[in-house]
Amino acid sequence: MRRSNDTTSRRRKLRREVPGTVGLLADAGDFAAMRVYRSFGFDDHRDYLRHIDDLLRSLAAQGIHTTVALFDPEEYAEYCAEHGLDADTAEARTRYTAELACTGTNLPYTGQPIEELVPLLVDEAVRQATWEYATTLLADVGNCADCGEDIGRASFERAADALERLVAGAGPGHHHVVCSIPSEAEQLLAVLHAEAARDPDSPPRIEGREGLDFVTVLAAGLALGGPGGLVLRSTTEGDRDRVHGWRLDRGRLVPLSAAAVFNAYCTDADTGEPVAPEPGVEYCPGYEVDDPGPHH
Repeated sequence: MRRSNDTTSRRRKLRREVPGTVGLLADAGDFAAMRVYRSFGFDDHRDYLRHIDDLLRSLAAQGIHTTVALFDPEEYAEYCAEHGLDADTAEARTRYTAELACTGTNLPYTGQPIEELVPLLVDEAVRQATWEYATTLLADVGNCADCGEDIGRASFERAADALERLVAGAGPGHHHVVCSIPSEAEQLLAVLHAEAARDPDSPPRIEGREGLDFVTVLAAGLALGGPGGLVLRSTTEGDRDRVHGWRLDRGRLVPLSAAAVFNAYCTDADTGEPVAPEPGVEYCPGYEVDDPGPHH
């Protein structure tokens, strides 16, 4: 009896060292698509999310690290067809979910309630798709007809330099930067948060992958040579918030005047009607962040 108890205890300890992955149907439409499978045992999305929440809490209580992956029914059906699996089985869903841990959109579960976890996972999917599309655009631009230089790579280097100048010029404080680039297929949007210390020798802190995502999207805008915009908002303790702006014009970042920044912030994007300026905000001109040399 004692030996049996020891074996059970060891298995439980070993189980804590095996990570898990939970596939999540975040969207009600995706949930409805999975209901065509008889082996899928849920008929209400809200009830399904409650059970997912309970499962994640239970795994965390056992000390098991869990990754939550975005489950896509269309990709699941393609996966099953490619591997000769019966899609209407729990085994097939398990195999697909295990693949998502390596190749799909996923986040580590850290105890967030399900109503917070779902939008975080969707945002991560959008971020990943944006980065992949911007990377594809850069790869497809090709080489300069005059000098043979890889335009995508050169644009990426310019964007990285521009980000460095952008944060350095903003001074100490918390900086929130948004870059928006329209393209044929979709609107590219990248958001970056940076913390700059008062010590000029201390490099700014940029959250997670935001720096790479931001530089990639900005580089795509520079390489494409079309329209686009960049806005920086700085918050420094004891001072008013400052807003600066730039526009993309034929592959260059051009600083906006203070009046242009004010008009952009104080105009309703949908109706074009003026809106009241935000209290405690100073609308400032942009400053030079782009390399003034010749570009492709």
